Amino acid sequence: MTTAQGRATGGSPDRPAKLRIALLGARGIPASYGGFETFAEQLSIRLVERGHEVTVYAETSESSVEDTFYQGVRVRHKRRPRWGAASVLAYDCACLWDARRGYDLVYMLGYGAAWACWWPRVFGVPVWINVDGLEWARSKWGRAARIYLRFMEWVASRVATRLIADAEAIAQRFRETYPKGAPSSFIAYGAELVQDRDVDPSVLSAWGLKPRRYMLVVARPEPENHILEIVQGYEMHGGDWPLVIVGDVSGATAYQQLLREHASDRVRFVGGIYDTGQLASLRVHAACYLHGHSVGGTNPSLLEALACGNWVIAHDNPFNREVARDAADYFSTPEQLARSLDLVVGQSDAMLPQRSQRARDIVSEHYTWDGIADAYEALMHSECRPHSAATTSTGTV
Repeated sequence: MTTAQGRATGGSPDRPAKLRIALLGARGIPASYGGFETFAEQLSIRLVERGHEVTVYAETSESSVEDTFYQGVRVRHKRRPRWGAASVLAYDCACLWDARRGYDLVYMLGYGAAWACWWPRVFGVPVWINVDGLEWARSKWGRAARIYLRFMEWVASRVATRLIADAEAIAQRFRETYPKGAPSSFIAYGAELVQDRDVDPSVLSAWGLKPRRYMLVVARPEPENHILEIVQGYEMHGGDWPLVIVGDVSGATAYQQLLREHASDRVRFVGGIYDTGQLASLRVHAACYLHGHSVGGTNPSLLEALACGNWVIAHDNPFNREVARDAADYFSTPEQLARSLDLVVGQSDAMLPQRSQRARDIVSEHYTWDGIADAYEALMHSECRPHSAATTSTGTV
């Protein structure tokens, strides 16, 4: 920002003027569900610490809830109706209508409601959309939903002032697929480093586990996450160290029922675990972390495994290779995975310290939340013009 801009907006040559930013598309903060919520929490807190005014929209089942504050971030609650999958679209649209004016930037996480992003644009508010991988390719969607999401991908490229991808491979795909669309930028997801001394190994006893003597998976039970192939590779490996799978495999879908057929003393489905301390302990003390995700960008679970110093064995695709680099082994078939697991068992004690350090080095060099916030703030100041006086939909800011 130039000196003239700093003066015009009440800033200074040394301190950029503050921006009023709305983050939409998450369930709310503090994070207790998934990647978007963690991202919204980590980014919004850091932007507030740097002097910006940030509003994070959060869902509620109540018809009217007053705004609250979390570590300086305004949390604006909007009702989400209970209509199944369509309720997410209704909630996102309600948030976009509420945020249509009074902000210097509206940042929408996900493109399912991309058509409604026109509302802030009509009032001159820049809109960024986080495209979050290839959502339409996920197996959980039926044919009609996939057609809709593919169309919304195109709409997002037209309505947004900028598209943000958390993997360069995703950003490049949007540039090539929609050359006349909004510019696409790559800004990664972040993670916090976790050292062995930061976690309590005693929590492993609840699952009958011993440190460095089990393999770990943390994933939603969906075909594109290749959990079945991981189980098959583990069974080919035939070792004694158990495979622990964290994720809700309640048998609600045919795929989940198929997975449960493999349950045994060695293949253990422990359900969803949402306590971050327990998850960190499971990761840090695992002999290896198996990552099968294939349609996302920078997957949070993969980053968290690297941040915990895991020996990572990941599905071989451009997204995972972009993130894990040379800190992971890669597999495309159960047979390849079985050979990698043989190596883990045979060389774990000797090789794990070096591999753990390399994994954490990648996170500290490329994926710290402070570094992610730096990248966002720089891009925001380059594209968003602060208003000296304006009102939001909730009143004067």
